[in-house]
Amino acid sequence: MNFTSGLLPRKLGAKINAILVLYFLFALSVILLTLYEARQLEGEAAAINVAGSERMHIYDLTFRLHRMLDGTQSRAAAIADTRRLMGEIEQTLYRLETGDPDRPLFLPRERRIRDQMLILKQEWQSAFKPRVDELLTVSDDAERRRLLADFDGVALRFIPKLNDLVLMVEQSNARNTFLMFVFQNVLVGFALLGTILLIYLFKKLVIEPVEMLRAGIARMTVSDFDVRLPVLSQDEFGELAVGFNHMADHLQGLYATLEHRVAEKTRSVEERNRELALLYDIAAYLGEHATLDAVCNGVLLKLRQMLGAPSGVVRLVNPTTAMLEITANHNMPDTFLAAEARLPMGTCRCGEVVVDGSSVAQDLTRSPPVAMPMKCCRQDGYAAMAAIPIRSKNHVIGVLNLFFREQRMLSQHEIKLLEAIGQHLGVAIENLRLVVREKEMAVSEERNLLAQELHDSIAQSLAFLNIQAQMLQDSLRNGSAGAADEELARMREGIQECYDDVRELLVHFRIKVDHANLEDAIRSVLEKFEGQTDIRTSFGIQGETQAPPATSLIQILHILQEALSNVRKHARAKAVAVEMHGGRELTIAVRDDGRGFEPQSVVEQCGACVGLDIMRERAHRIGARLEVASAPGHGTCVTLALPG
Repeated sequence: MNFTSGLLPRKLGAKINAILVLYFLFALSVILLTLYEARQLEGEAAAINVAGSERMHIYDLTFRLHRMLDGTQSRAAAIADTRRLMGEIEQTLYRLETGDPDRPLFLPRERRIRDQMLILKQEWQSAFKPRVDELLTVSDDAERRRLLADFDGVALRFIPKLNDLVLMVEQSNARNTFLMFVFQNVLVGFALLGTILLIYLFKKLVIEPVEMLRAGIARMTVSDFDVRLPVLSQDEFGELAVGFNHMADHLQGLYATLEHRVAEKTRSVEERNRELALLYDIAAYLGEHATLDAVCNGVLLKLRQMLGAPSGVVRLVNPTTAMLEITANHNMPDTFLAAEARLPMGTCRCGEVVVDGSSVAQDLTRSPPVAMPMKCCRQDGYAAMAAIPIRSKNHVIGVLNLFFREQRMLSQHEIKLLEAIGQHLGVAIENLRLVVREKEMAVSEERNLLAQELHDSIAQSLAFLNIQAQMLQDSLRNGSAGAADEELARMREGIQECYDDVRELLVHFRIKVDHANLEDAIRSVLEKFEGQTDIRTSFGIQGETQAPPATSLIQILHILQEALSNVRKHARAKAVAVEMHGGRELTIAVRDDGRGFEPQSVVEQCGACVGLDIMRERAHRIGARLEVASAPGHGTCVTLALPG
């Protein structure tokens, strides 16, 4: 491992790339040499063939010259064939000398072969070719025979030299063949040895580190945290070994403190469970109790039990006086309650909590700042206190105080829990206040409606009776007995009408929804109306209707009662029909066959004398729309439209 690490780069990827590149370059070199030798062999083989064909051309040339002398061939044909052969011989010599790369054909690049080729060329130019030319030009047979004999001697000398050239090329070709064999064997040996070397290197560089890492992981899986891997290189496996050792150190430390940490986590989970249980308990408690004192006292008691506080106080801001007033307290001394029953905002630490909205956990044994003396807390023997803001809609509406006899500094987690409880308490307090205000508003609205009803019915009847009483008094003074009887009859009629109005008001404002649905409630109202007035009633339903909320149902029945009351008082009707239509909106129409009226003139003359304003106010309260359609002599129709 150290050997390979010293020769190769540090990184594993660089090592593998370097090995593969070296392997490729060496193999490529051997292959290129083999290809070069194969080309040399091909060119030399072609040269041997061409040189051999040159010998055949020399023999053919000699044969044709002899035939020309014997007369077996015409002289002109023999000269033409001879010159053609001379051209081929000369062209072949040129090709042997210069080579032909396209074929390929070339002589070995050896000095002795080049010298032998030069000798052949010179022999051709100086002896061979001139004698052939002379033979072709001589016409005398004796001279031709002599020149032919001389030519035979030149040919006999030229052919051995050509044979020597062929032999030299064959020897060179044999050497190149041997070299190619050597290169091929080297390539085979390199492939075998290179493969073995690659296997060895990859085993050293990859397999052994992976096996070592696998063995370490296997020991780690059986909780053997003492295992450590040797760092034998600076590549990726070395980094993995270092990381593995760090991981083993960390796991060993974690395993050694596992029980302690499990115990801590268990305690933490138990604390969170207790806190969640407390929050759930307080939330449930706040939803069960409907009085401010019960809510404040219950939450204060639960917090004292959870945190071990002997005393506690709940202070709420009085919006009128801008003072903190004690609403609930547990085990607080009378001197403290008398001194801090009302605390201005910004005074002491509790007043500061209301101003800045921040929780406070104060150690009272230390010397407090001059601006925050907290005399009462210190004088009553408390060693620590906590002040938590009570919030509602991001506004501080009060302070929750816990007092401790011993030094007790709340943690940030406990303060966060108390702040959450303070928010729950603030929401509950605001909800209780809203319920109280809603009840007050409902009572006020009903009182206004009752006052309007009394004004429109009882008050007017009493005013009429007052006038009749004055007229009766005048009649008695004047001694007019007949007029007195008439006035007395009118008074009796007014008293009866006032009595009917009182009974109707009592029924009207004591109405209860004791029926399963709106249809039954309307039928009940119509039955009572028909029994009291002897006016025929009818009730019809079209479409599918859905039951409105209980609050809307009460207002609908009040509007129906008011419409029927107006029919009784003013319409002089013989029949009343109530029609209810379901669908996107619920509509209830009350029609009578009475004398009718002009709605605009009635409003201008007597305002709400027939209760129209009261009905419209009730309809507006439930988001409904009230329409009145009437004409003199054609009855009246009051329509209530309630969105679905």
